[in-house]
Order: sequence, then C-alpha cells, then structure tokens
Amino acid sequence: MGYAMPGLWVTEHTVTVPLDWSDPGGERIELFVRELVAPERKGDDLPLLAFLQGGPGGANPRPLEPSGWIGEAVGEYRIVLVDQRGTGRSTPLDARAVAERGDAAAGADYLSRFRADSIVRDMEHVRQSVYGGRRWTTLAQSYGGWLTLAYLSHAPEALNACYICGGVPGVPADVEEVYRRTFTRVERKTAEYRRRYPQDVEAVAAIADHLAADDVRLPDGDRLTVRRFQTLGIEFGRKPGFERMHWLVENAFIRPGRLSDGFLQEVLVRTSSAADPLYWTLQEAIYADRPGTATAWAAQRERDRRPVFAEDARPLMFTGEMAFPWMFEEVRLLKELRPAVEELARRTDWPPLYDEKRLAANEVPVAAAVYYDDLYVDAHLQLDTLEGVGNSWAWVTNEFEHDGIHSGRVFGRLRESVRDRGGEPR
Repeated sequence: MGYAMPGLWVTEHTVTVPLDWSDPGGERIELFVRELVAPERKGDDLPLLAFLQGGPGGANPRPLEPSGWIGEAVGEYRIVLVDQRGTGRSTPLDARAVAERGDAAAGADYLSRFRADSIVRDMEHVRQSVYGGRRWTTLAQSYGGWLTLAYLSHAPEALNACYICGGVPGVPADVEEVYRRTFTRVERKTAEYRRRYPQDVEAVAAIADHLAADDVRLPDGDRLTVRRFQTLGIEFGRKPGFERMHWLVENAFIRPGRLSDGFLQEVLVRTSSAADPLYWTLQEAIYADRPGTATAWAAQRERDRRPVFAEDARPLMFTGEMAFPWMFEEVRLLKELRPAVEELARRTDWPPLYDEKRLAANEVPVAAAVYYDDLYVDAHLQLDTLEGVGNSWAWVTNEFEHDGIHSGRVFGRLRESVRDRGGEPR
C-alpha cells in the first residue's frame, strides 16, 4: 500500500515472525513496516536506512512532514521504520496481554521475548523477506544503540554502516554501575535546575509537602505520591526540560492546599505508561547480558543508599530513567505486570546479547554521537564500550541533550564522519 503525505511517499508492509525465535513453528506475531521516501524518488533504487528507535518499547516516529533527521535523509535513502515487536502497529503488548499468559513465570517468559536479541532477528527477517536481503544502514536513537551492538554481534554482514545517537550500552553490561552513575547525573541535573530557577525550590517543596500530607488523586484515579512526582526529573534529559518543569510547577496550586486540575492532568500525561508499557517493564532487563546475574531492582537498591533522594528530603531531589518496584503497585496501567516483572528481576538465566570478540573484530563503520551531559546514558561508559568495538569512533559534544537527533544536524555530522573515512559502502 502506498500513499502521499506532505513531502513524503509512504509505503506499508506487514510480515509475521515467531514470538520465540528458538521455536520458529510456534506462536507468531505481526511486524508492521513503514517506508518513507521523497515523492519524486519513489521509483528510484535508493539505499536503505533502517531506523532503530529508542525505548525499550518506544514508538517509531509518525512524521507530519520531512523535518529533522527524516528531512535530511529522505532525499537520499529509502527510510525503513519497523515498529518493534509490542509497539505501534505491530502486535501490541500491554499489561493485560501479559497477565493473560498465566502465572508470573509465563508472563516473564513472554516479556523476555521482547528484548534486543529478538528485535534483531525481526529486523533480519524484514530485510530478507521485504528487501531481498539487501544490506542496509542503521540509524539508532538511544536504546537503538543497544540494538545496534546486538546487530553487529549477530549479523554484521547485513550492515553498510551504523549511526548511533546517545545510545552506546556498557559492554560488558553492569547494571549496578549503570545506576551508580545515573543517580549521580540526575543529582547534578536537579542542582542545575535549581540554579536556573531558584524560585522553584519553594514551589516544589510545597507540592511535595501537600502530596505527603493529603490523598491527591490524578484524573485516572491513581494517587499522586511524592515518589511519583519525583519521576518528573526524567524531563531534565531532554531540551527544554528545565523550562517544562518550571512552567509546570509555577501555577501548580489553584489556591493554597488545592492543586489545579491542569497540573494534575499534565502530571498524569507525563507519568502514565499508556503509550509505552514496555518502557518501565524492561528498563532493567535490557542490562541483563550474561547468565548468573539478576538485576534485582538495581535502581531501587542504589536509591536506598542515597538519603538525598528520600521523599521527605528538602529540597526535593528528582529521579530520572529508573524503574522502581513501587511503580507496579501505584501506576494503574502497570499493576497487572507486577508478578511478571518481579520474576524478571529474579531471573539469572539471561542469554548474552553481545559478542565481545565479534565486536572487537568489527569492520562495519560505526559513528556515535556521545552527549557529554546525557542524563540517560553515561558518556564515559559509552566511550569505554567504543574502545572495544572495531572501526568505531565518537563525536563527543555537550551541545545537545539525549534527544539531539531531532535537530537534524547530528545525523548530518555522523554521515560526514563516515564519508570522510571512505563513505558508506553501497
């Protein structure tokens, strides 16, 4: 099926793949594939650019026009957007679908099929079945970098070049180290927020004191607790996050002792999991890269070691990209996931995601934008990993936050670096 949008020609495909790639004859799920190309080039034989979106469980872009990196790429590539399993128009996943699998073990088994190893095999099936096995270039945002390294470990022969924006995972993975660094970074980001908007310190404290003393309900009926309010710090990793927080808290109270409906609605939107239930569900499981180690709520354990993040500490500290067990008790749309997620946190039989020897011998050009002040992915861990990946290099910058890919200039800079080293093989 093909149709026109402003500045784009869109083609759509649907393919089926096994839920469990180790059981190809078993249950099957659908993958949805959308192509974007400049209308005047829809019949041209263009190189393929496969986008690996962030997450886990993030949605592919639904563009309104050819802007940002899409605008830069669409005239030279056929852009391939595969909705990762469980997202978008691929077979969906939500809490109810997991609960319907049965007990906690069955739910955890199901969720374990939505990690990078399965997604890479999905991508390979799409490449072979829809595109005749043609090699493609990948552009990764955030968690897409996890997929990139898994792809290079599993099927590097499929790849012309790999571009990564703010998403090189630590290899070998160490979930304890990840959260030690993550809490330190969000502490610094909160301090920067206070420096920019010192008047907000009192406003944030007043909100937290009110939430601690009263049973405040969000529009969906969930109680807004102090710890849920603290998770809004995730905004500090995206521009203009400090400003979004400032305007949110400025008029939080409609009068003393009563938070406004507008404030509560906005907090619900920012802290709900309606659009991406996999995000918090698999947040720690993406770091499980070897047998014998359980993630065991690593973020909560690190938080417990840091009194400055306590709910009654003032000034209030915010948190960031960390999944906590209480989320699956307090957030309505996550509650049914709790047994399965608890089981995932206990599991130790994780298959490896990355092949370090293969990565060291890699010959596919890998260009990575490493955002020095990235809240979500530690810059130094990214650089350490790239030291062990052959034919890779980094552009380190503090000009952008984690969402720098949307500027369009990041992708262009990475493409230039590959071309300066010989260009993308086609």
